[in-house]
Amino acid sequence: MAFNSGHTTTLISSDTEIMGELKFSGDLEIQGLVKGNVRAKSDNSGSVRLVEGGRVEGEIHAPKVVINGQVQGDIHSSEHVELAAKAVVEGNVHYSLIEMVKGAQVNGSLVYAGSAKKVAAVEVVNNSKNIAS
Repeated sequence: MAFNSGHTTTLISSDTEIMGELKFSGDLEIQGLVKGNVRAKSDNSGSVRLVEGGRVEGEIHAPKVVINGQVQGDIHSSEHVELAAKAVVEGNVHYSLIEMVKGAQVNGSLVYAGSAKKVAAVEVVNNSKNIAS
């Protein structure tokens, strides 16, 4: 998955360690260590790329996520998750669309979130019809 050229890209280099929650917009590339949750702001266009050698000790919440490093925590993606050959996830992966390459490891559950979104959308439509009546 290539980054969108119109977005700002934030880089956490290989010798960098961040402690605490990280909120971002645009694209985020992690080569270093993040100890805390990583969360895209609510503009629904953020993407996270965790490269080989990069590590996140916390949850990742973003529409698009590409993992080729280590994650100790759950991944929540509303659009697309790609697990590359060196990916190691110690946690659950919540996804709508997922790609896994041979060699990727998930020590947790794969949770399909697409049907949950559809159910929520139907409930919203039904509630609006009830209000309009």
